[in-house]
Amino acid sequence: MKTENLSVVYEDNHLIVVVKEANIPTQEDETKDEDLLNIVKNYIKQKYHKPGEVFLGLVHRLDRRVGGLMVFARTSKAASRLSETIRLHQFKKEYLALVSGVTPKSGRLIDYLDKVEKNGPKAVITTAENGGQEAILEYETLKTVQFEKRDFSLVRVNLITGRYNQIRVQFSHFKHPIINDFKYGYQGTNFNDQLGLVCSVLRFPHPTTKEDLEFSFVPSDGIWEGLGEVRHD
Repeated sequence: MKTENLSVVYEDNHLIVVVKEANIPTQEDETKDEDLLNIVKNYIKQKYHKPGEVFLGLVHRLDRRVGGLMVFARTSKAASRLSETIRLHQFKKEYLALVSGVTPKSGRLIDYLDKVEKNGPKAVITTAENGGQEAILEYETLKTVQFEKRDFSLVRVNLITGRYNQIRVQFSHFKHPIINDFKYGYQGTNFNDQLGLVCSVLRFPHPTTKEDLEFSFVPSDGIWEGLGEVRHD
């Protein structure tokens, strides 16, 4: 992904909101592949002709295979204040997921998750007694669609807690794994290996003005093509 192709949703002197493409790491990892943090740094450096190293605060993450909205802090004060809104549960994220089968109209999933290292990191369902962290999400089914005569549900997910791979492992445990999520039990056609999960809404108070900000994004490529309008309440 080239800097000039970066999709910028909003920017001011304190923060920048962008759309992360799927399969790009949020920050540099062991693969040394191009990462979003450095892409955004280069964008700011080029646009504002900044000499030297550009400060950019990473306050939240998306899995490598997950696309969608991300906000970065452009100052250390903004980074601190955004991190505080996350700690106080004032930072809200919603996701769109394409999951296997027909899901109920709405629901709330509560599990306990642990992160293990076995052929790479993975989230597993466990219990509080075994050290699991409580994981909560709420979902609403927006529509049912078909790919190659198989039913899938388009669901909107309100993430109450933010555990590692939470949405992916919870829907798998719910017997509705996300399309193309082979790591968590999806079986079937590859559909170009596009994971059916995106961060579609961010809501949080501005770090300096305290204005309530909301940003939305609906993908339209690949498996998302032709799904029609998706409302954001």
